[in-house]
Amino acid sequence: MHRIDITPAAADVINKLRAQHGPLMFHQSGGCCDGSSPMCYAVGDFIIGSSDVWLGQIDGCDFWMSGDQFEYWQHTHLTIDVTPGRGASFSLEIPMGVRFLIRSRLFEPEEMENLQPVHIGPLEEA
Repeated sequence: MHRIDITPAAADVINKLRAQHGPLMFHQSGGCCDGSSPMCYAVGDFIIGSSDVWLGQIDGCDFWMSGDQFEYWQHTHLTIDVTPGRGASFSLEIPMGVRFLIRSRLFEPEEMENLQPVHIGPLEEA
């Protein structure tokens, strides 16, 4: 069971951003700016910390969450979506007049038993 998915509308925005910026990644900090909004960066423009949690990939992009935020969200399935409006962040989609957001639901008990494992800290290069 995947922990994270993406809507077709959000995948369309990612494809446009990828064409302009190259490989992308996401991070959700739960901190300043847009709070817990997912932020999209060009790979290499955001440094993953030792406590950040890798949740998986959406549309070929690694998705990371701060360890503190993951403590709250570890029992939820996340779907990345997009909505009109400008967020107050450094995320790449902001100049397009849209922003990424998360829709969530609690995992069912049987889903919890079959979750994709997470990884803490930067992924090692193969």
